[in-house]
Amino acid sequence: QVQLVESGGGLVQAGGSLRLSCATSVSFFDNMHMGWYRQGPGKQRELVAAISTGGTTNYADSVKGRFTISRDNAKNTAYLQMNSLVPEDTAIYYCNTGRFISGRYYSGEHWGQGTQVTVSS
Repeated sequence: QVQLVESGGGLVQAGGSLRLSCATSVSFFDNMHMGWYRQGPGKQRELVAAISTGGTTNYADSVKGRFTISRDNAKNTAYLQMNSLVPEDTAIYYCNTGRFISGRYYSGEHWGQGTQVTVSS
């Protein structure tokens, strides 16, 4: 059973930064492609960023240049560094492990519980 645990959310003013973490205890984390999704109020869940086992990354257009996804295989943890936050980034952020097909990330069945990010104007 793959368990994913997010942390690092909180309340921040516009222009501020947060770093989210997604930790797992499985021994094969280095074989897992990872994605960060978010779901804002009244919105559908959307892919924010993804990183493959080899370090290939994908970003949503809305976060390019502001967010950075990374991974530390020694710590079994994926990160999402979020800079220059705007109120529209307010959402619950979830991590996921899925697949990369032809350079595009597809979600898998394992999700974390989510962490709330609120950006005030």
